Amino acid sequence: MKKEYEILKNADKVVLAYSGGLDTSIMISWLKEHGVKKVICVSADLGQVKDSKKLEEKALKSGADKFYNLDLTEEFLRNYAFKALKAGAKYENQYYLGTALARPIIAKSLVEIAKKENSDIIVHGCTGKGNDQIRFEVSIMALAPEIKVIAPWRFWKMKGRSDEIAYANARGIEVNVGNEEKYSEDENIWHISHEGLDLEDISKSADYKKILKWVCPLEECKDEAEIISIGFEKGNPVSINDIKLDSVSLITKLNEIGGRNGIGVCDIIESRMVGMKSRGLYENPGASILYAGHEILESATVYPDTLKYKQKMALDYAELYYGGKVFTNIMESMDAFIEVSQENVTGTVKLKLYKGNIIPYGIEAKNPLYKEDLASFEADQVYDQYDATGFIKLYGLATKVYAQGDKQ
Repeated sequence: MKKEYEILKNADKVVLAYSGGLDTSIMISWLKEHGVKKVICVSADLGQVKDSKKLEEKALKSGADKFYNLDLTEEFLRNYAFKALKAGAKYENQYYLGTALARPIIAKSLVEIAKKENSDIIVHGCTGKGNDQIRFEVSIMALAPEIKVIAPWRFWKMKGRSDEIAYANARGIEVNVGNEEKYSEDENIWHISHEGLDLEDISKSADYKKILKWVCPLEECKDEAEIISIGFEKGNPVSINDIKLDSVSLITKLNEIGGRNGIGVCDIIESRMVGMKSRGLYENPGASILYAGHEILESATVYPDTLKYKQKMALDYAELYYGGKVFTNIMESMDAFIEVSQENVTGTVKLKLYKGNIIPYGIEAKNPLYKEDLASFEADQVYDQYDATGFIKLYGLATKVYAQGDKQ
């Protein structure tokens, strides 16, 4: 604790990961009260910043000396979200990693600004209970091990929201109060998460009508199914209904389509890195559609052994992302394998969307490994069924020998 205070006392300039929320708004003033001469605020826009000018005004009014708003949405999708999509990565086979995917690119931008501003200290507003502190700090370690990271929540005297509000009021810092019934949320173009309040009681069902912001509750969805097609090139989504779209437009459109059809609600209990279980309710309409379409196309285009190995690796890939080990040699190696696995994943998948369901509706692959004449139950000229006799004898030989020895 003393070490952190000493670092701040001698700090000429720090870079603060700034969201505009209560924590980071009061943190500007708090840092200056503890010796920091200049606070540089960095806002990373991954599709969630509605008004960057208003955010800048708030930061400067709260005492910031400089403000950066970085539009990283396209890079986030191309280099992070779509890579996870191609990997088929879901943490604990459920979570589409919306928050975890965002943290490495934010950490990267913080390091870039710190170097630009000649600062060797980065400050973040994560608490000591969550995953984000690990993701930020491990990513910064990998990119710039010489930079020191300070997390005030781990050692300042404020213990909760009421302390923060009192601190802000005493210093004339503008904050949004009266949000005791507001869930803890994280939003970017890939997802929106909800935690806290009544969700902490796992014996109770979530009140979807109260919570959901992107996805229509099933009871309110239209009674007609919607059929769409998604085009992929080497595993990357490139079109909707045969219309080519850039990555930002594509996921924005799919969020709208999936949302109105009740697609993409994930209510899970996950294992945090710090050891505790936590409940999160996630909305991932676009991501859910893309994962389903991508998996369907892969089933018809990826070499069988490659697909089996890739499916095993997906959980490990998700685990690394969840824990912030993105800028590592193992992740780079996995990415190389995944890119090779996607060389033939080109084509179009049709999907029927109906009240939360995603139903396969047809595949048109550029180079399908599925061959109708081979798979047919009708008479054919390309497969000699007698060949199966020898194959089964050899394939089962070890099993047969073991069984004979066991009986003896």
